[in-house]
Amino acid sequence: MSNPSIPLNEASDEIKLAVDLIYLLESHAIEPQLALAAIEIVKRDLEHRLADDASITTAREDHQSSNVNPL
Repeated sequence: MSNPSIPLNEASDEIKLAVDLIYLLESHAIEPQLALAAIEIVKRDLEHRLADDASITTAREDHQSSNVNPL
């Protein structure tokens, strides 16, 4: 990493979350391979949620645009 160190309280939310997750894994002595396998499962789950949310949003927008009455 070439970024200079910044205080954690000034870091982006994803950095703060990553630090918390690393701490959680290390404090519970989770093996790296197990952690990576679990992270892949979590990643797939979150990607499915995002896809579902996008589908719901698109369906709502389609429904709303079909209910617009032209003047």
